[in-house]
Amino acid sequence: MKLFNSNLARFNLICSSLINSTAKFLVGMCIAFFTFSSNAAQPPIDTGLNVGTQIPKLTVLDQFGDKQQLSNIIRGKGAIIVLFRSADWCPFCKKHLLELNDEADNFIKKGYGVTAISYDSPMILREFAQKKKLKFSLLSDQNVATFEALNVVNKENKPGDRHYGIPYPGVIVVDQTGKITHKFFFEGYRDRVKFEQLLKDLI
Repeated sequence: MKLFNSNLARFNLICSSLINSTAKFLVGMCIAFFTFSSNAAQPPIDTGLNVGTQIPKLTVLDQFGDKQQLSNIIRGKGAIIVLFRSADWCPFCKKHLLELNDEADNFIKKGYGVTAISYDSPMILREFAQKKKLKFSLLSDQNVATFEALNVVNKENKPGDRHYGIPYPGVIVVDQTGKITHKFFFEGYRDRVKFEQLLKDLI
């Protein structure tokens, strides 16, 4: 009987130790999960032309297939240039464009031209712009020339890949002379500039 009680006590001690270890592990996993979730937004990455650099003279196609100089969008204060992946297959890009649309009039009233560029064809851009009633023009990069010149091509995609030519999603702000005053780029496709905050930050 004493041997049985001794074995039972030892068994209870082992079970208690296992339960405590498991509980600590689960608590640790929960803490790690919530820490990761709260820090999910990544900081901007250092890509693209440097602040203070003059934006290159670039020719793109607008959503109607007409050639346009990128400098044509610059207004009295400058321009907001959004670089995005696709208005065709990227839901985060579509959402971001609609957020820009909500603030487009406010940027224009503040003296900024507004546009957004992707590697999409003019037809795709035109259909999206008309469907969503965008208040700004969409521009089509040709042969990756624009994104290469701006140094924002996502290098994870190689020539021949379906998504070759997409940029890191971001925003460039230029002044009235075409000089870059602000830039924001993100490696992750979920992270984007908040236009409402950008509007407040611009003098």
